[in-house]
Amino acid sequence: MLQNNRSIQKIGTAVILMFLGITSYAQTQVRVTPKWWIGLSGAANINYYRGTTQQLSQDLTVPTAFHDGNTVRPYGSVLLEYRPNKVFGLMLNAAFDNRGGNFDNVMAPCDCPASLSTNLSYAAIEPSIRLAPFKSSFYIFAGPTLGININKAFKYTQDKQPNIHADFNSIRKEVLGAQAGLGFDIPVSAKISETQMTISPFASFQTDLFDAPRSVETWSIYSIRAGVALKFGFVKRAIVPSKTNIILVPAIAAEKEIQFSVRAPKVAPSIRQIKETFPIRNSVFFDMGSTQISSRYIQLNAAEANLFTEAQLQQGQPSNLYVGRSARQLEVYHNILNIIGDRMRKNTEATIVLVGSSDKNPKEGALLASNVKDYLVTNYKIEPSRIATEGRDKPVIPSEQPGAVHELGLLHEGDRRVDIESNSAALLMQVGGANSVYLKPVQIISTQQDPLDSHVIFTNQGASDLLVSWNVFLTNENGTMQQFGPFTQDQASVSGKRILGNDAQGNYDIVMTGITKSGHVVRKTSVVSLTKLTEAKQEGLRYSILFDFDKSTSIAAYENFLTAVVAPLISDNDLVIIHGHTDIIGEEKYNHKLSHERADGVQAILKRAFTASAKKGVKFEVLGFGEDTNSAPFDNNTPEERFYNRTVIIDIIPFK
Repeated sequence: MLQNNRSIQKIGTAVILMFLGITSYAQTQVRVTPKWWIGLSGAANINYYRGTTQQLSQDLTVPTAFHDGNTVRPYGSVLLEYRPNKVFGLMLNAAFDNRGGNFDNVMAPCDCPASLSTNLSYAAIEPSIRLAPFKSSFYIFAGPTLGININKAFKYTQDKQPNIHADFNSIRKEVLGAQAGLGFDIPVSAKISETQMTISPFASFQTDLFDAPRSVETWSIYSIRAGVALKFGFVKRAIVPSKTNIILVPAIAAEKEIQFSVRAPKVAPSIRQIKETFPIRNSVFFDMGSTQISSRYIQLNAAEANLFTEAQLQQGQPSNLYVGRSARQLEVYHNILNIIGDRMRKNTEATIVLVGSSDKNPKEGALLASNVKDYLVTNYKIEPSRIATEGRDKPVIPSEQPGAVHELGLLHEGDRRVDIESNSAALLMQVGGANSVYLKPVQIISTQQDPLDSHVIFTNQGASDLLVSWNVFLTNENGTMQQFGPFTQDQASVSGKRILGNDAQGNYDIVMTGITKSGHVVRKTSVVSLTKLTEAKQEGLRYSILFDFDKSTSIAAYENFLTAVVAPLISDNDLVIIHGHTDIIGEEKYNHKLSHERADGVQAILKRAFTASAKKGVKFEVLGFGEDTNSAPFDNNTPEERFYNRTVIIDIIPFK
């Protein structure tokens, strides 16, 4: 008996671990969610007997009482579920519930082994409350059970006498109980299907608290149930309009209009050479718990520093451009100490102030600044009097704002740094004029993989307010379908290279399918043609604007830079792609809005400049990606990457 219990306990533990292990998968699923579901379920009841029985019927009292026992019996049900939202729901099972089993064998006084098996079964009604605590496919349920007895047979065997088949006496006609369990809905139908089908493994526990099957003796039953349900849900689909490039038809008359459009390039270059004016942020970030300059930063010995010039960074490429995103730019930025050393060596009148910041520890902040100073003095032979140091508990413009409670670890990483301040024009960037805190940029040549003008841009105006999520399905002339999504914002971008794959060109039918917040399906269609260009021969130009972690930074501060430096480089009929980004800190919807606002502000300034200079035919594409990690120019693993993701990038694609 002990061995059987352990085996059954292992089975129960494995079932629970299975559900917990796949919960994270469930959280990524976004699809049509009907409110009403029907289905069938089948399971195994692992029944446990406790207590004592000896009087089996009115005519039979066996010589030795039976005590513990267990076995496995079948369970099946017809089910109905109601799910008005993602968390709360109701369940009802009308079931055949077999609670039969075998008692442990006993020894009769005649030294004869005796056994008892039962075939108790019930027609059961099981209402339950259903909760999905993570708003995912994982759910828990609990509720009462009512069993109506439909079979009460037993079989008693004892050596040296005939087997006895009969019915128990004193069997309760109705039995009340309770159950609790968990389950997981695995979708097996297409996300856009009107009929949703799931396969749902589940496990539950039926208590014996009220489950004594007889009105005599002390026999009771409790069960562990494990099985699977097949469920069907139905949704009402919106009418699909005929195909056209842009379709502006609402899903339901009472709902606001969803406007879907597609922008695709005439050709999709997979690589482009660009000349980039790369801004150098004026900060050296230190690892948490360390006062030494991080190994991420390139540190030269005195002999190497003597040969270093900033010009070496303009043409050179890192050894592996495919390790991390924007490896070329980070290679330049991580030379910030060498860039400062070279500029100060060439401009003997320039001075700097190093402001070190360490949370609640200005003395440690001063030590951080001193370590940066020592590198410049020792390796670049800068006169110590030209470098002042200062310690603070927070930077002048901190990442952690008063009252912040979320993502404090990332905020603290961003505030543990040394900022480089200077009044020297030889060190400063021209952005923002005399009030600029950024260093003079480095001009570099870089190779751009999957440039943004090779992307297909899907715009679903109003989606962030009206839809839970949306997907796009692209089908080529051979009938091969690709799915992209789910998306939650108004705009999404997919590279032409990814869509085309190994094909040189392709024509695609597009279906956008969205789920409204009222649970309806809206569909829009379009078409697109793509042609792959192996490499764009002409060089593009790229400029970046950086933002600190504060809402007060205004795009107006960059007006002189955009008007005097960027606008003159744009020729008639050029394509200007302006795209805004943020790091991953903060609320996603706010970040998305902020990136759009900053990108729109850059466009407005450039348009005013074009009006003054009478330029013609310039085409703009303005995008805001927020914190979208698939579109961000940098990863978000280090504080410098997150700071560089707070940006608006201006890509100038020559018309020729």
